[in-house]
Amino acid sequence: PAPDGFDLPAYVTRPAGDGPFPVVIVVSEIFGVHEYIRDICRRLAKAGYAAVAPAFFVRKEDPAPLSDMAAIMTIVGAAGYEQVMGDVAAALEWIGLQAWARSDKVGITGYCWGGKVVWQACARFPALDAGVAWYGRLAPAANATEEQKTAGRPWPVDLAAELKAPVLGLYGGQDGGIPVASVEAMRAALTAAGKSDSQIILYDDAPHGFHADYRASYREADAQDGWRRLLTFFSTRLK
Repeated sequence: PAPDGFDLPAYVTRPAGDGPFPVVIVVSEIFGVHEYIRDICRRLAKAGYAAVAPAFFVRKEDPAPLSDMAAIMTIVGAAGYEQVMGDVAAALEWIGLQAWARSDKVGITGYCWGGKVVWQACARFPALDAGVAWYGRLAPAANATEEQKTAGRPWPVDLAAELKAPVLGLYGGQDGGIPVASVEAMRAALTAAGKSDSQIILYDDAPHGFHADYRASYREADAQDGWRRLLTFFSTRLK
């Protein structure tokens, strides 16, 4: 149950056995909880984690079966910051009620749209122990309108000092939507805030979506290196 009374669906995987297991909340791309995100959850379960992927968009419509990008963006735009943070809070509360879950060891990872949510959630919830953000927007675009800047708040670059858990950012140097300048601005904000346990890895030749192995943007070597770093990061902080 979410704070607004909505019954929030989630895809859940966990290792064989009774646990309790450390838990990772998985935040989807704009396409919702489609097969790629479900597969990420299964990969995490094979690595020893329970994984919970809330369906943040389905109050309006499930974007997973859609191909019309305008329709998908309308659905995504309806999921505002407070709703999404409420859904993360609901997931944390539900995890705390599960006998198989170690509610004292919870991480969060997310891709694209979900990468930004990782930064936001780690700045909001003390219950989170670690975050891994895959190419989530860090700051408004240089040509963003005031409306776009407002709609995207709070921006990760403004939240560095509020981080309650370390975050590993995994970004592509050839990402057309997230310029290297915004990555450097985020690094500077982390340094200024004394967040030495958070860092951003920049894969110089990788485009946006380099982990998405169902798209042309997939870069196998960078995706595998990022996944290895995720497992090491989570192992250190959740296991």
